[in-house]
Amino acid sequence: MGSSVSIHPGVDGGFDPARAGFSGGTLCCHCEIDPVEIAVTSQTAHNHVCGCTKCWKPKGALFSIVAVVPRIKVKVLSGRKKLKVVDETAVIKRHACKECGVHMVGRIENKNHPFFGLDFIHTELSSESGWSPPEFAAFVSSIIESGADPKSMTAVRARLRELRLEPYDCLSPPLMDAIAMHMAKAASRVRKKNKKKKKKKKSIKR
Repeated sequence: MGSSVSIHPGVDGGFDPARAGFSGGTLCCHCEIDPVEIAVTSQTAHNHVCGCTKCWKPKGALFSIVAVVPRIKVKVLSGRKKLKVVDETAVIKRHACKECGVHMVGRIENKNHPFFGLDFIHTELSSESGWSPPEFAAFVSSIIESGADPKSMTAVRARLRELRLEPYDCLSPPLMDAIAMHMAKAASRVRKKNKKKKKKKKSIKR
């Protein structure tokens, strides 16, 4: 039953492992004339299929495919004037081509965010092979918000498991742990800062 469900053209037929020594490629939007081109000089990490309503996906796909790379490894080669942030209120500022609508890069500007310094990209926009493959499925239930039939969810999760993409309704446990550790460290710094302020106030009163 699960095998009849289409997840995304990039994973429906299976996918190859990352190529040893692979160091990036060029992402191009779907414009036939003067496409936006972005150079990525790094292998990707945390590649996954995502069911959220924010990420770009090709027409008819239930999920998007999204990976991260260091921000310093991403550079716009051409078409910068065609890029526009889709939603300025979103945490991830997704820069899309104004003409074809393809999301080229997602960037976090909040320096306190756990993923600050990482850019989100869609490697399917590259003609090079060797990128790291998807490792899991995130925000699976969110495809219902995009119009998926709730009754199909059992089959969708079964298909994801067939593809060895463990389905989660958030991010993968290691990433959730990393976020929690970041938040814990931030909270600890605030407590220490407040403690120092209290001690300073007490010393002034004396």
